[in-house]
Amino acid sequence: MSEAVLQVRNLVKIFGRSGGLLRKESQNVAVDDVSFDVPQGQTLALVGESGSGKSTVGLMALGLLAPTAGSVLFEGSRFGELGHVERKAARRKMQVVFQDPFGSLNGRMTIREALTEGMIVHGLGADAQEREERAARLLSDVGLPPDVLSRYPHEFSGGQRQRVAIARALSVEPTFMVLDEPTSALDVSVQSQVLNLLRRLQRERGLSFLFITHNLAVVEYMADSVCVMSRGKIVERGTVERIFDSPEQEYTKRLLGSIPSTDPDARRLTS
Repeated sequence: MSEAVLQVRNLVKIFGRSGGLLRKESQNVAVDDVSFDVPQGQTLALVGESGSGKSTVGLMALGLLAPTAGSVLFEGSRFGELGHVERKAARRKMQVVFQDPFGSLNGRMTIREALTEGMIVHGLGADAQEREERAARLLSDVGLPPDVLSRYPHEFSGGQRQRVAIARALSVEPTFMVLDEPTSALDVSVQSQVLNLLRRLQRERGLSFLFITHNLAVVEYMADSVCVMSRGKIVERGTVERIFDSPEQEYTKRLLGSIPSTDPDARRLTS
């Protein structure tokens, strides 16, 4: 087993909801005692229906949401205990690609600005020219021509915008990425292109992925191991082969049943 780049231990997130002056505050347990490891260079899929708590786990894994209890260790360090300099360095190594590329990209920024903003913050690139050269190489890496640097997000298709979002995440040279439903807003034909791109980038750069999705067909293609979530808890875990061939929980079987085809001969697209 590869060394874990991310270790999540007994993670809990409780959201309080005020009931007004005459009512007691009610609580929503969004995540309940969740633990898992993401091995170096591999993909762990966090799977579940809407409201299962998987995206909340992703936000806590990135340090963007404080847990109620439990801990997140990134490269062996407890994220919540890092000092300012160490936390900034860790944030550079941890990046995210969200479901909606149009919503996650600033419509007022050119692609050049979007790709170089993180470089400036983290001191990557000696000057503006070097940062632009780096941005052009990133666009090439995700299958876009460098002459789009001066364009704006609204000028692109959904698949192209997601490629830009991936390039932006890569701009600060991360080692770990949370992919939160990165293809669910795209057409099926475009989904396969983006998934192939992510797998290629993972191989080339040695990236580790926490892949959050409700789509088990995508999981079968992308992941090495799977954690199935329901109502804030992990109800089943295992390798992709074990989960698909011998699911133990009825909830997992129901999720598998929603896939159009689970023919073993049709599995695992070639990379």
